[in-house]
Amino acid sequence: MSTTTETASSGIRLRGTGILLLITLCGAAFLEGIDIAMFNVALPVIRADLALETTQLQWVLGGYVVAYGGFMILGGRVGDRFGRRRVFLTALAVFIAFSMAGGFADAGWMLIIARFATGIAAAFMMPTGLSIITTGFAEGAARNRAVLIYAGIGAAGFSLGLVAGGLLTAFGWRWVFFAPVVLGILILASGLALIPRDAADRERTPFDVLGAMLLTAGIVLTVLAVEQLSHGAGPLVIAAAVGAIVSLVLFGVRQRTAAAPLIPTEFLRSRALLRAYLGAGSLAAGFMGFQFIVVLYLQELRGWSALQTALAMVVLAIDAILAPTVTPRMVARFGTWPVAIGGLALAALSYALFLPVAPDWTYALMFPSFLVLGLAFTFAYGPLTIAATDGVADRDQGLTSGILYTFFQFGAAFGLAATSAVLTIAADAGHSEIDTYRSALWVPLGFAAFGVVATLLARPRRGAAGRRGIRS
Repeated sequence: MSTTTETASSGIRLRGTGILLLITLCGAAFLEGIDIAMFNVALPVIRADLALETTQLQWVLGGYVVAYGGFMILGGRVGDRFGRRRVFLTALAVFIAFSMAGGFADAGWMLIIARFATGIAAAFMMPTGLSIITTGFAEGAARNRAVLIYAGIGAAGFSLGLVAGGLLTAFGWRWVFFAPVVLGILILASGLALIPRDAADRERTPFDVLGAMLLTAGIVLTVLAVEQLSHGAGPLVIAAAVGAIVSLVLFGVRQRTAAAPLIPTEFLRSRALLRAYLGAGSLAAGFMGFQFIVVLYLQELRGWSALQTALAMVVLAIDAILAPTVTPRMVARFGTWPVAIGGLALAALSYALFLPVAPDWTYALMFPSFLVLGLAFTFAYGPLTIAATDGVADRDQGLTSGILYTFFQFGAAFGLAATSAVLTIAADAGHSEIDTYRSALWVPLGFAAFGVVATLLARPRRGAAGRRGIRS
């Protein structure tokens, strides 16, 4: 009997303590979302205060995303082996500590280090939080609803974080670092009381630390090569590209030869899992690039304040209402994949609606794009999370959660770097500022289109397969 089956017979129910536990774990997802969203809104103010160049600004944001994505799989695996409760609470404490450290930074390099460390902490916190849900709630309707609520609240944290970031930035950008500390402490106290103790893996097989290092190096160097390409194919671009290729090839070799590979090949041979991972990556890539363009357009071209920018995009938080209520019904009626594909198609529509952007656009012309993007997250994020965790054995839930979040964060970093590169290339070519934004908008649109195509190739699961509980 697989571990998944065992869980199904003794799963936590969405009532009483189970609801409180879910609220606590959703709080952590909300914390992670609101943290990065508040920071994103404050970027122009931070750049002005610390005199950061665009490249530095991109790495202040990208450093968090790269660290998050690079260590995510290792973080999920550590939770599987040493106990999810222990790893989750420890990572949360570290997240709080470095969030506070970021608030005291007075130079770009200090901010980059603080965000990189915070990203590593999030890489251990998020997959273990999701795996606590997927191993605690019975597979099926109860787990699906819990996952959709979790995904919706996490996405809402990002959306509402835009508004909170605008408000806090009005008092000083350092408050976007200090505010998450207060929320984090409350979640930590609740987690200590509510998260059930779980036994560590007695096998204690060695971790593939080398594999994690090679994967992180590949991600960092890939993002660096794409970002630097905007300055021409110079020695740094060539060195970064070669280094990325070598690192990723060595990572692949390592996964085939290691006694305990970071990513067992079964996971990447599963068509449904791979499509879920690719769909999540493309969703993040498109959104991160689009959000970067919109913030610069509104604040630097239009002269809007951080608060005005945040309020303009608050409609994205519609997923906080619809994801836990409407999405479960849609999944029950149409299935996981049709809903996820529909969500990704809506993301593509959102970016296409913004393509005609003009210097004097009214908010009424922007609103449809923002609304459709909120609906895209409503129908894509949660179902993709279900697709990446459903049918996977309990002992591997941290791993598949880590892989999912790795693709999501790598997609975000890659999308941001590609968008930044196109912005720089277009500006250097002498395009007007508005034409530069229009050119860059094709990047998120391209990622969204790729996501639709990739997930269309997915095939519905007809049952668990294999001794690992992985789908065919």
